[in-house]
Amino acid sequence: MKRMAPLAAFGLAAAFCVLMASQAWAQKYGGVLRATLRGNPTSLSIHETASSDAVLSMSPVYNSLVNFDIFKPNESMETIVPELAESWAWSSDYTALTFKLHRGVKWHDGKPFTAADVKHTFDVVRGAKQSGMKLNPRKLWYTNVSEITTNGDHEVTFHLGRRQTSVLHMLAAGYSPIYPAHRRFSEVRTSAVGTGPFTLETYKRDQFVTVKKNPAYFVSGRPYLDGVRFNIIKGAATQIAALVSNQVDTGTINTVQYPQYLQLKESGANLVYHERVANTTYNVIVNFKKPPFNNPKIREAVNLSLYRPDLIRSFFQGGGVPGGALIPQPYGAWGLTQEDLKTLPGYGGTPHEEEVAKARKIMESLGYSREKPLKVVISTRSPSFYTGPATWMIGQLKDVWIEATLKTVETGNWYGMVARRDFQMGMNATAIGIDDPDANFYETYACGSQRNYSDYCNPELMKKVDRQSMETDLERRKALVREIDLQLQRELARPYLAYRKYWYPHYPYVKNWLPHISIYNGWRLQEVWLDK
Repeated sequence: MKRMAPLAAFGLAAAFCVLMASQAWAQKYGGVLRATLRGNPTSLSIHETASSDAVLSMSPVYNSLVNFDIFKPNESMETIVPELAESWAWSSDYTALTFKLHRGVKWHDGKPFTAADVKHTFDVVRGAKQSGMKLNPRKLWYTNVSEITTNGDHEVTFHLGRRQTSVLHMLAAGYSPIYPAHRRFSEVRTSAVGTGPFTLETYKRDQFVTVKKNPAYFVSGRPYLDGVRFNIIKGAATQIAALVSNQVDTGTINTVQYPQYLQLKESGANLVYHERVANTTYNVIVNFKKPPFNNPKIREAVNLSLYRPDLIRSFFQGGGVPGGALIPQPYGAWGLTQEDLKTLPGYGGTPHEEEVAKARKIMESLGYSREKPLKVVISTRSPSFYTGPATWMIGQLKDVWIEATLKTVETGNWYGMVARRDFQMGMNATAIGIDDPDANFYETYACGSQRNYSDYCNPELMKKVDRQSMETDLERRKALVREIDLQLQRELARPYLAYRKYWYPHYPYVKNWLPHISIYNGWRLQEVWLDK
């Protein structure tokens, strides 16, 4: 890992200003960006949701201590820039991270932003303080934070139980906005109040979310737009039609996959596209605590039946790549290589016929057969890009004598259902907030994590996760991460099917709209402007 000068404040604020100046050459002020949401935000509180629609629509309302450079879509520690923080510095042993904060920042209700707001936000998120929080999907991101202290109104320090430089990475995620200390989380859930470039104007369920320009924004000259209208448009076909007819200016998260990309190209619509292998995975969740998937042999048979190359070739039409727990190389910094993946069942290293034969023997040993199949229910969200892979799974499972039926769930109800573990088996789509091992491993696989939907639990593996988290040597850490990822795949903690490629479309007059590799980052929109 790149080492940082201990207790040496970084001159990143100045560098950020230079970067912004280099991008500011012909911007125009005014206009309302017409963007798209796939569905209703499950909450207006980013900290309490795993929904990309909530993060996309609420990110313009907030700021974080630090952020990922909007102009560098592939995120890393090197692309982190200041936001509410002017600078930051580590202690010599990497167990204290201190931020110097901007002065003169105001909340949208006029109250001053101070270090107390930072402390309040993350004391609540890490569970040290109550504030009416309903769900806390990322509590385990900050389990290593032992204390947060303030030094006056403009300095705050995160004290860690052990060294963990990735805390800075997690604080830069779109999932990590700062909330006002004078508002309870339960209030923010329905009436967002931030410091961001836009203020919340209106939320009409099933219609739109609108935000308007914050005239008191602390970044001089931003935002360029007068506002953003997020039109809630359900269904990929309807979203594509809205794009082609120019009812909206931009597409949305996860909608334009390869078939839709071809459709848009054939329509003749004058669109610009950004291709990304995103941090969105299609994966299988099974309930480890309830029959029949409390039996590891049945989980093994399921995994052997799922031949990933067939899914990528058929349903995704080549618009996907295989991967494990982290974005696969070369698209991400930490994931498994294609050679690693082929050592695992279902990735093409072994002929599929041999894997099916092995799965059938397992099922026979448990008393199942073609004439007497195991009957299960696969739950998934209702849009076609979820039901398609789920239907593919049903066909694959049939070959190993598992008869599955499909249960569709509205997106707004999905997160509550999986949080209650009210499912047998699910075709799930998951995106972690950043391409970082700590964020992924603790959130997805730690015993007791709300987003560990299968309730996989291996305390010995988590000790190894702690070791990689403390490692400051980059190559040693990568080796540990690879070892952990391979073990997770072999233990079927959450079998992965594919990482998707997405094509983010917008009309040419939309400038500085640059989707990131993480679907949760890059949506502040203060740099976007309309050339019309």
